[in-house]
Amino acid sequence: MKKNVKALSKETVTHGTRVDKNLPHEALDDEQLFDEKSQGEKLQKVLAQAGLGSRRMMEEWISTGRVSVNGEPATLGMRVVEGDLVKAERRTLRVGERDQAARVLLYHKPEGEIVSRDDPENRTSVFDKLPKLRGQKWTAVGRLDFNTSGLLIFTTSGELANRLMHPRFEVEREYAVRVQGTLTEAQMNLALKQGVELEDGLVKFEKLEDQGGEGFNHWYRVMLKEGRNRVVRRTFDALGMPVSRLMRIRFGIINLPPRLKRGMTTELGEAEVAQVLDWVGITVDSDELQPDSQAPRQSDPVKSEKPGRQTPAAARAGRRGGSTRAGPAMGKKSKSGVKH
Repeated sequence: MKKNVKALSKETVTHGTRVDKNLPHEALDDEQLFDEKSQGEKLQKVLAQAGLGSRRMMEEWISTGRVSVNGEPATLGMRVVEGDLVKAERRTLRVGERDQAARVLLYHKPEGEIVSRDDPENRTSVFDKLPKLRGQKWTAVGRLDFNTSGLLIFTTSGELANRLMHPRFEVEREYAVRVQGTLTEAQMNLALKQGVELEDGLVKFEKLEDQGGEGFNHWYRVMLKEGRNRVVRRTFDALGMPVSRLMRIRFGIINLPPRLKRGMTTELGEAEVAQVLDWVGITVDSDELQPDSQAPRQSDPVKSEKPGRQTPAAARAGRRGGSTRAGPAMGKKSKSGVKH
């Protein structure tokens, strides 16, 4: 069920530091709570927040001996405190450094770039355009095809990336799709109601809106709650309408900022990052995510510009690379794309 982001409550957020899943806070006095907090953060949480992967993946790394703390092999359940030196694979991080806070970067991906750090064909990578980090790495939230453009989200938090991408949370993805020709009413009903059968299962659009077009080209707006490989293109192919242009314009509560030109990045401010973390059920002060937390609540449909042809001047502006830092949120929708 769709809800306005402004109405988000704290239902899926845990508060305080949970010391023991089976022992409520009421059963602990202040001294006991202080002692537990002074023991530091759980190692897998620190690694996940540093962008190395999800907590479950970090637990596997610890179990298989791929992590050390202050030169000693790490063990499951270990806690680390400020100043500890943690090594995982080829990454080294010092616990407690300020730059370990979760960061979120938006990138307007142009066509002709690959979302991978390792490409045998040596094609241009989106990672070549991102700001350099120390002790952290950018994790892409999902992927976009080589020939697909639009919103691509990067974060240094592996836990946030997992929450946004994992199928069970059903985070909305919205696209502007251009095809050659016009879908019939029967085709639209099939995609919206019965579903279209693909080789890896049935796919059903949550929204499919006719946006008009010029000549033989026709635009549609599509929204779905999954991120299977090339699922939008394959669905339209199955309907007999090959896609000639595809652009992602929204992911969850984050919209593609209208002023963010192709090839440019913008980083969310601290307040906007906190809003995104809260939306997916992650709090900085919480030692554990709520075990039975619900899926993130989706935002209302975004009224962005109708896709269409660019003028030569706009096309030239869109090809200019660069980056910008998101300023404070203003009004109901910030310049960086997070809807309030």
